[in-house]
Amino acid sequence: MKETVKLKINGRVQGVGFRYWVKVQAQRLKINGYAKNLADGSVEILASGKKTKIKELKKICNQGPSNAFVESVNLQTKNYICFEGFNIF
Repeated sequence: MKETVKLKINGRVQGVGFRYWVKVQAQRLKINGYAKNLADGSVEILASGKKTKIKELKKICNQGPSNAFVESVNLQTKNYICFEGFNIF
């Protein structure tokens, strides 16, 4: 079963390579979508893939790369969207 979710990552997540780290993790998990910085200092991830892989992505986003400090990860389930690849904006 596939799903699409929007994750909003709060904390020290900009300027620390978070989006690039997410792209590597998403590609490893065969998840498509994107990661982008938001004006409020958070990172938004829209991810589509198998439910088990999405769950794993959320779990690892709670830790983030070593340079980041993740305060919270908010998740919203969306209608399934078929993306090709994983992009950074």
